[in-house]
Amino acid sequence: MLNRLFYGFFLVLLAVNPGYAQLPDFTEMVKTNGDAVVNISTTQKSPDPQAGADPQQMPQDMPPEMEEFFRHFFQGPGRGFTPRETNSLGSGFVISRDGYILTNHHVVNNASEIVVKLKDRRELIAKLIGSDESTDVALLKVEAKDLPVVEIGVPDQLQVGEWVLAIGTPFGFDQSVTAGIVSAKGRSLPDGNYVPFIQTDVAINPGNSGGPLFNMQGKVVGINSQIYSRSGGYMGLSFAIPIDVAMNVVEQIKTKGKVSRGWLGVQIQDVTRQLAESFGMDRPHGALVSKVIPGGPAEKAGIQIGDIIVEFNGQVIETSGELPPRVGMTPVDEKAKVKIIRQGDKQDVTVKIGLLPAQQNIAAAGPSTASETAVNRLGLAVADLTAEQRQQLQVEKNGVLVQKVGKGIALDAGIQPGDVILRIQNTVVRDAAEFNSIVAKLPVEKSIAVLVQRNGSPVFLAFKIEK
Repeated sequence: MLNRLFYGFFLVLLAVNPGYAQLPDFTEMVKTNGDAVVNISTTQKSPDPQAGADPQQMPQDMPPEMEEFFRHFFQGPGRGFTPRETNSLGSGFVISRDGYILTNHHVVNNASEIVVKLKDRRELIAKLIGSDESTDVALLKVEAKDLPVVEIGVPDQLQVGEWVLAIGTPFGFDQSVTAGIVSAKGRSLPDGNYVPFIQTDVAINPGNSGGPLFNMQGKVVGINSQIYSRSGGYMGLSFAIPIDVAMNVVEQIKTKGKVSRGWLGVQIQDVTRQLAESFGMDRPHGALVSKVIPGGPAEKAGIQIGDIIVEFNGQVIETSGELPPRVGMTPVDEKAKVKIIRQGDKQDVTVKIGLLPAQQNIAAAGPSTASETAVNRLGLAVADLTAEQRQQLQVEKNGVLVQKVGKGIALDAGIQPGDVILRIQNTVVRDAAEFNSIVAKLPVEKSIAVLVQRNGSPVFLAFKIEK
């Protein structure tokens, strides 16, 4: 009886609103764009099996919450013995009639041969024009004329909840079509500092890498690049590189032969609730500056450690992950307007964007030989840094080395042995004696920000001394 009533209600609903049960029709979109989507197969030289671990294996030091992030999801060798040459599959799409093709960097990385298979079954040898590991974008070229091409869309106009469609070659099955919705925009992922990813629930599997993501107007808005998975297969979370980011890379590769990125010269982190309280903010937002690179653009503009960047060129910065893509896409030597919060007050700063330098290896800390000081009210034993330790830890001046962390406030805040405490709130810590003097005067029931340097990288932590 209840089933009949429900069915009757459903029929009435359809009669009142015929569009209620309608779903988008992708057939014309696939007919129009399918010819421009290609299969990419590569022959790759793998490392000597005696030389190290399988390159497909995830890093052992990956944060626990990201251990299931399976980034490179095209076909490749399994665990154990690694052959000298492997074949992998991926996808791509034609962006110009004379043969330029976009795909992922990881699809063609270290390839000795790249073969592009068109929908009409032609197979063409492709030349790698250039690629960029940071954005996972690669530009290929085949010798052909009058190829079918995709139309480029505008990712900024995408709305969360909007339908999108992917065409690719999962597991080698050519011209496979899957659809879903935009789950989120501007996602920041590991090893993706310069990409504000589009998150979708489109079914993406090994072999979809490098394929196009279309909006409902049949325009490419992204390149399918990564998935989040426990099994290596689709589990409902897929990530695409916004096409404007990819086309910026393409333009630089074509005109300059390399990719240059804007550089601010700071290290940043998210603002937690406790840090927001300690800096006098009404809510957590922005990118907290934990380090200012000497001689960099930010230092020259007057940006300081402890500043919180809340706007960049008029664009609001809610999380620290939103800042690097915007800075990276800003032309070198262009002046950018930056809004900061400093000790509770908003200020405007103009920064001349620099060129991102090559990353440098950071030396690890060695064991300490300095004598310890007494444990203080935070449960910490700290010591002055020796000249050797300063060189190892890349600490030019000031700071104290954490020797022991007892149970209590500091341990709960995340402070660890081997950390170098550089400042508490806005006060620079010069030596162990001054550190203990500062700690003795800290107020209770108030969030306190502490800047520590760990493995060469500074980070703000926060604690509160209870009564």
